[in-house]
Amino acid sequence: MSNSADSPRTGAMGSGPARRPRLRPVRILTAAVFALAGLIFFTSFDTAKGTDIRQDASLLKLSDLIQQRSRKNKGLDESNATLRDSVESLAENDDGSTKAEDEELSGLEKSAGTHELTGKAVTVTLNDAPPDATAKLPGYPEPQPDYLVIHQQDLQAVVNALWQGGAKGIRVMDQRLISTSAVRCVGNTLILQGRVYSPPYKITAVGDPDRLKQALADSRAIQTYMVYVNVYGLGWNVTDDGTVTLPGYTGTVDLHYAKPVG
Repeated sequence: MSNSADSPRTGAMGSGPARRPRLRPVRILTAAVFALAGLIFFTSFDTAKGTDIRQDASLLKLSDLIQQRSRKNKGLDESNATLRDSVESLAENDDGSTKAEDEELSGLEKSAGTHELTGKAVTVTLNDAPPDATAKLPGYPEPQPDYLVIHQQDLQAVVNALWQGGAKGIRVMDQRLISTSAVRCVGNTLILQGRVYSPPYKITAVGDPDRLKQALADSRAIQTYMVYVNVYGLGWNVTDDGTVTLPGYTGTVDLHYAKPVG
């Protein structure tokens, strides 16, 4: 039998001074959890204000924001092309230029890539390998994740080879390339003139099909790429498209350059 002085009832009802019950740590922790849950609920309600906070642009994933900007840039390019056509139509009415000057200007515009271009074409399609790809040939290591995706240098190698093969004009995805176009990749996505694309990547060139395909075969960089095609299954396809029409470049053509101070 325990000592009566240690009994909680004795402390509360006996002749000795009353002992204050101690709060157990478990009760304190439980109360804190409920208080925190209430604070979170109130904060969420105050932030939402009756709206779906998942739709708040500030909470969107970075990839969603990039796609938003890409669609916006596409719309601006289309608006810019419409305005440019209107300006050219107005200028053609009476700009004071001679016929020879008009012909020279037309030739420069074709070279600049701002007008449509029709001719025989070849299309090259590049694609990532399957994520579960393994080495298909003996003597090669099992692939690292880096081996299975299209890189910036792969796209650049194709574009450079097609120019080398005498391409008169090149379209990457749905955009015409000009002299200031830059093919850039971030991760496994292509960023071209303010817009974002995912594989498969299609590159179409207008020119002599035989010369274009020979230039692709002669490229050292593409020969290296073909090793990864044969070993790890990267995508590669070259097709004759017959006669196609490439769109004119619709973006801005302003050049920015450095100036000496003073």
